[in-house]
Amino acid sequence: MMPWLSTIGLSLVFPVVLLCSHGLSAAQTVPGSAPEARDMALVGFNDLQGRSAYQPIIQQQGGRFIAYIGHHGGSTRNLLNGKTEPNGTSIVDVTDPQHPRYLHHVPGAASGTGEAGGAQMVRACAGKDLPKGNPAKTYLLRTVGNQAHEVLDVTDPSNPKFVSTVIADLTSTHKNWWECDTGIAYIVAYKKEEGWRSRGVKIFDLSDPVHPRYIRDYGVVGQEPGSSGEPVPAALHGPIRFGNRVYFGYGTSAGGILQVVDRDKLLQGDPTSPEPFAPTAKNILYAQIGRLDTSPYVGAHTTFPVLGLRIPEFAKNQHGQTADFVVLVNEAIQNECREQRQMVFLVDVTTPSKPFSVANFQVPEASGNFCARGGRFGAHASNESFTPIYYRRLVFISYFNAGVRAVDIRDPYRPQEVAFYIPAITEKTDKRCVPVTGGSEACKVAIQTNNVEVDDRGYIYIVDRANTGMHILELTGAARAIANFP
Repeated sequence: MMPWLSTIGLSLVFPVVLLCSHGLSAAQTVPGSAPEARDMALVGFNDLQGRSAYQPIIQQQGGRFIAYIGHHGGSTRNLLNGKTEPNGTSIVDVTDPQHPRYLHHVPGAASGTGEAGGAQMVRACAGKDLPKGNPAKTYLLRTVGNQAHEVLDVTDPSNPKFVSTVIADLTSTHKNWWECDTGIAYIVAYKKEEGWRSRGVKIFDLSDPVHPRYIRDYGVVGQEPGSSGEPVPAALHGPIRFGNRVYFGYGTSAGGILQVVDRDKLLQGDPTSPEPFAPTAKNILYAQIGRLDTSPYVGAHTTFPVLGLRIPEFAKNQHGQTADFVVLVNEAIQNECREQRQMVFLVDVTTPSKPFSVANFQVPEASGNFCARGGRFGAHASNESFTPIYYRRLVFISYFNAGVRAVDIRDPYRPQEVAFYIPAITEKTDKRCVPVTGGSEACKVAIQTNNVEVDDRGYIYIVDRANTGMHILELTGAARAIANFP
């Protein structure tokens, strides 16, 4: 049975198209022409000027909530100034989620397409939270294509100002992380000439965003200069810090590695080493607590820690009532299922030196005939906010042409989907193609929900890789009852 079709906000996105002549009843619609949903509803929408979107974050600034969205490479016309600008960072006021207001576009890298261009990654910190930040300011850390990471002053989100370049002249960048309480920033970057064999992390002290201070490089054994093992470990995708642990994810759709690292040892280095930050296997292993190498066909795109999870089934056991987990999300990268299925794994890290997978979650392909819809089908990323509304209860997984899925993880051994939302395509949604015999291509227009985030009010934000825009959602029905709203 097809999922029931929500008409909430339909006028904002796309008209219903009926194909009765193709054997569909008048009550059915072409997949993509109308939103599909269960216990999740549309609140607001912004087309983000038709730019391919990657990472959304939501920053509370005084009484306002501001969405910062990183974009992949490309260019389009900025309707605020009439100029055609390379995709960069969209800034949207979402204080009233029913009426999001586009405030500003900060251009990104002019060269490069896809992940090589634009400014796909964003993180924000309030100056009052940073040890040496200006308490009156708000700062944004972002990538600039494959070239650099930089800091902007976004105190006035309608008028961002350049603050500093953290590092430039890079070969590759990706998903950074910024600790607002300490200022430590994990800058995912790669300079080929430095000898590292694939992309790792460069750690900086950004407690004073005006004066970035480099600390060290880090990765997994086999990446470091001078190593010779094969295969070379997959590139780092991104880290997430929680408490005194940093959870690094390497690889996206293959060669995945979950690396659990002691943060203090990472930042202080081995006191017995004459060069504690030298890029050696010994120094890498000193800070590493645990490592899980996945199947060769599985990646580690996002590694979201869910620690201290009480397991109701084990409430009567003398031991094991509480455990620690990482939600490990792979990334589908091929259109129309021309690869291994990419999904979500629940990894037990209660003993962090010996992580192991205990369960998985995936969307059944037949529930929406997703392999035939066009574009990618499979997991991509989870939300990364630790808001108590959802933490230890629900995670939200972006699933490309299957939209966003809300997953109940209260029983981590049996994760269950409780809600979903698949937006409708619009006139701005871009096509996705696959090769066919003879050297030509077959193309389809499909939603490509790329990344997802939630805010401290409980709203869910999804952005689209195929230029559709940003949808603001809320849970309804039984799914909403699971959350811990104040």
